[in-house]
Amino acid sequence: MSTPWPAEERLRSIDWESLPRVRAGVTAALGAVLAGREATRALTGLLRQNPSWTGAERGVAAEALLGVALWRRRLRHHSLDATPDALLGALLRDLAGASGQPQPPPEDWPTRLSYPDWLAEEFRRALGEEAEAFAAASNLPGPITVRANSLQLHPEALGERLRAEGVPSKPTAHAPDGLVLGGRPNVLGLPSHQSGLFEVQDEGSQLVGLCLDVHPGDHVLDLCAGAGGKTLLLGAALKDEGRLDAFDVDHAALSRLEHRAARAGVRTSLRILRDLPPGLRATHVLVDAPCSALGTLRRGPDFRWRLDPGAVARFPRLQRELLETAARHTAPAGRLVYATCTVRPAENQNVVEDFLSTHRDFAREAAPVPPALQSPDGDLVTLPHRHGMDAFYAAVLGRRAG
Repeated sequence: MSTPWPAEERLRSIDWESLPRVRAGVTAALGAVLAGREATRALTGLLRQNPSWTGAERGVAAEALLGVALWRRRLRHHSLDATPDALLGALLRDLAGASGQPQPPPEDWPTRLSYPDWLAEEFRRALGEEAEAFAAASNLPGPITVRANSLQLHPEALGERLRAEGVPSKPTAHAPDGLVLGGRPNVLGLPSHQSGLFEVQDEGSQLVGLCLDVHPGDHVLDLCAGAGGKTLLLGAALKDEGRLDAFDVDHAALSRLEHRAARAGVRTSLRILRDLPPGLRATHVLVDAPCSALGTLRRGPDFRWRLDPGAVARFPRLQRELLETAARHTAPAGRLVYATCTVRPAENQNVVEDFLSTHRDFAREAAPVPPALQSPDGDLVTLPHRHGMDAFYAAVLGRRAG
């Protein structure tokens, strides 16, 4: 038998004993997933329909449904048909080693690791020889990483609080306020989370926020704030002193940000903007741009199968327009950070280089991160197979004073 990949090792460590009791429900939900429904939504619906299932049954149902959702290409390669039950059987036999004699893995890595051909080609263009390693790492669940809310407590104190709540943790490698949690706890149900002591945030995302180098008294504009993960990090860096303007075209997301900010204690500095004042100039501007999100594939096992190549190709134009807007709102001697959670050069360095070619008053600066996390141009680059983080990109662009 060939040596299993890490994702296969994880599947082989699962106790599948409870599966027969939930299999009918899983295969019914899989029909909708294979037809295009988001797997996590299908799983939520399945669990709500079966409140009497035990913890073990709920866990194995999740592994089965999400496993088939992710591995569908490889499973179809091995199966005689593509019905949900046949694909589930192939998952148990060929990846989990729970029944029968596993078939040898396919030689080509897009089939073996279960990716659409067009997406595998995007990885090759972006990462060259590292494409397969990136794809393999993106097949494993990412760690649960949190950011201690420094307005409330230090990360060491948060670690002690989490330990008292039954959750072990360890410091992140580079983000000063980050902790990686042990196991898969119900984070949102922890009293420490409900008290605003931390936010769930990947270490790479935390490092993007730190690229702005914000200090108390600065004026920060978060141009694509969304529900505010990075906004709250910036508010903590300000120590709630100065001004933190949060803008997004998604007003529902901004309403969620208001709730989260109140819980976190970001009050005095925060101003929610549903329109951008023409004369607004900030010393620090963040463009956390909408993107193809290929850097977070491990957070959504079926996301790769719901991506539209045509939609992905349209992101650079939007990103370039957002950088133009950001430039208008960056004060002289200010700092503009452009960030994405993708690996595509067309959405990352190409956008930045095109912007710099027409804005001579801006210049690239090295991101304030260790050299191991920098590209040759000095931009922040994090990758799951290299650093254990989601894939993030950030370019720091300084504006001349005059």
